[in-house]
Amino acid sequence: MTAVKLYPPRPDKVYLFGTCLIDLLYPEAGMDALRLLEREGIEVLYPQDQTCCGQPAYTSGYQQEARAVAAAQLDLFPEPWPIIVPSGSCGGMMRMHYPGLFAGTDLEAQANDVAGRIFELTEFLVHVCHLDLEDHGEPERVAMHTSCSARREMGLAETGPALLAGLGQVELVEQARASECCGFGGTFAVRHPEISAAMAEDKTQAIEAAGAQCFVTSDCGCMMNIGGRFEQQGKSIKGEHIASYLWRRTS
Repeated sequence: MTAVKLYPPRPDKVYLFGTCLIDLLYPEAGMDALRLLEREGIEVLYPQDQTCCGQPAYTSGYQQEARAVAAAQLDLFPEPWPIIVPSGSCGGMMRMHYPGLFAGTDLEAQANDVAGRIFELTEFLVHVCHLDLEDHGEPERVAMHTSCSARREMGLAETGPALLAGLGQVELVEQARASECCGFGGTFAVRHPEISAAMAEDKTQAIEAAGAQCFVTSDCGCMMNIGGRFEQQGKSIKGEHIASYLWRRTS
């Protein structure tokens, strides 16, 4: 039975865990997440020594290596502030798998403490900030892709759509088989490129058939996989991280 997540009142300070893909490929998504939080009157701390959550090694079966990578993150969040992660995938790893990864070790209590303070960005904006949005953008038809980890591990299928629904000029279109995986799956896309490509093809067809002008997601891996497939097809449909989409339309 999954425990109910109890949400705290809006804090004065939070930590931001930026994720590898944001740090290396999509820094604007991290900056826009930071801007959204700061606009809500929250001071954002970004520990400079953060690296990877350890998920690639973990999902590939390398427990010891994953533990070593994850252990390097535990000391970065000493104060009892929420840790905001703009990725359901990394958030799921840190909240759901850190306790088991460090069970029976000297770091078990510290890992449990960090796991208990993890919030995916859209979850935090909806349930803690109670974000009220004023849309300044043009009318647009948008498809939302929620990653498998956000949907199934963290139970956050509704938070991204809820934020988009708060934008008055945005029509959120429903794609067929919205809960299906886009095919990224971290190292899955590397180990099984043909299967991943076929899954991404299905996803792009569903988004296009729904009449979307663009798609939004809270995970950069999914955005890279789906957007890359659209680019290969020569289609004009682009993807955007939800932090950037919200910031752009409400600034």
